[in-house]
Amino acid sequence: MKAASSGRLSGYKRIVIKIGSSLLVDRKDGLKAQWLQSLSDDVAALRLAGHDVLIVSSGAIALGRGLLGLKPGVLKLEESQASAAAGQIALSRAYHDTLEKHGIQAGQILLTLSDTEERRRYLNARATIDTLLKLGAVPIINENDTVATSEIRYGDNDRLAARVATMMACDLLILLSDIDGLYSAPPASDPDARFIEQVDAITPEIEAMAGDAGTELSRGGMVTKIEAGRIATAGGTAMVIASGKTLNPVRRIMDGGKATWFAASGNPVTSRKKWIAGQLATNGSLHLDAGAEKALSTGKSLLPAGVRKVTGRFARGDVVSLVNSDGIEIGRGLVAYDSEQATAICGLKSSEIEAVLGFAGRSEMIHRDDLALRPKDGQNETEAE
Repeated sequence: MKAASSGRLSGYKRIVIKIGSSLLVDRKDGLKAQWLQSLSDDVAALRLAGHDVLIVSSGAIALGRGLLGLKPGVLKLEESQASAAAGQIALSRAYHDTLEKHGIQAGQILLTLSDTEERRRYLNARATIDTLLKLGAVPIINENDTVATSEIRYGDNDRLAARVATMMACDLLILLSDIDGLYSAPPASDPDARFIEQVDAITPEIEAMAGDAGTELSRGGMVTKIEAGRIATAGGTAMVIASGKTLNPVRRIMDGGKATWFAASGNPVTSRKKWIAGQLATNGSLHLDAGAEKALSTGKSLLPAGVRKVTGRFARGDVVSLVNSDGIEIGRGLVAYDSEQATAICGLKSSEIEAVLGFAGRSEMIHRDDLALRPKDGQNETEAE
C-alpha cells in the first residue's frame, strides 16, 4: 500500500476519533459492520500517513441491550450495566477484527471519571495508553459503564473524549455525529439555521447555538459537544464536529468535507507545561547535577541518575521544583515517584530501579512532557522548552 495523504488532517500528529452509538449500532440489526470497516480503513490510512490514532467509542450499551433482548426505552441502572458488560465484549471483538485486517492491533481501555481526575490513576491511564501507541496499537477507549454510576461518570463520551485528548496531548479531537457540524440554531426545527464553519472561541453566543440533539441511543447532543470543545480547546487540542453517517467519515474530513472546526489555544504539550509552571506551591525539590541540567536544556527527560538529593514530602504526580547545583530553581515538573521512592533511587541508573524498589517503575523521574523549565535571560517560554 502506498503512503497515504491525510489532506486537511496532515497538520495533526495525534488524533482522537469519537464515535457515537447511533453511528455504530442499529436498533434492529445491531452492529453496522460495513460502516465500522470503512472507519477502520480510514484509521489505517491515517496510520500510514504517520498519525497516532485513538478511538473513543460509544456503543457497548446499545449493542449489549440488543444481545440481551432488552426492550426499547429507558433502562434501569442494573440493565445498563449488564448491557455494557455484554456489549463491550462484542464491541471490542468487532474493533479487533476490522483493524486486524490492516495488520493493526487494538487495545481496550475502560475508564471511569476518577481515572482522569485523580492524580495517580491519571498517570497510570496515560502511561498505559502512551505505551499502546508506542507499540503501534490503536487504543479503543470507552467509559466503564459496568461499574460507573451517575456520581462517578463523565455523563457522555464527548466529554470523555475531550479529557482523553488533553490527557494524551492530542492535537485534534474528531467528534463524529449524526449532524455535520454546528448551526446557529437546531436545523431540524429552524429552516433558517446558518452553518458555522469555524469557531475561534467558545463564547456565550456559541453556547446558545447548541440546543439539544440527543437520541435514544446517545446521551449526548450538541450541548455536550460544545462542552467537550471547551475542555479540548482550553487544553490545546483543536476539535472538529462532522457527520459520521456516511461510509469513510474521516476520509471525508481529510478531503475537506463539511465540518465545524474549533481552534485550540496553544498546543496540548505547551498548555500542560504552562499549567505546571504556574503552580504557586510545590511539594518538594529534586536537586540536580550539572549533567542533568544540561540534558534538560536539550529537551531530555529527567532520569534518576541526574538527581543528587531529594527534599520535602510529595506523592507521585505532585509538582516539584528542579534545583540546579547553584541552588537555583530552573523548572518544575510532575514527578513519577513519591518522595521515599525518589530518595531511594536518586543517583541510580534506570536499569537499577527494580532491584531497589522491587518493581520496574518508570525509567524517568520526570518525563519531558511533564516538565516546564524557567526561561533563561533573553528566552521566551517556548525557547526554554
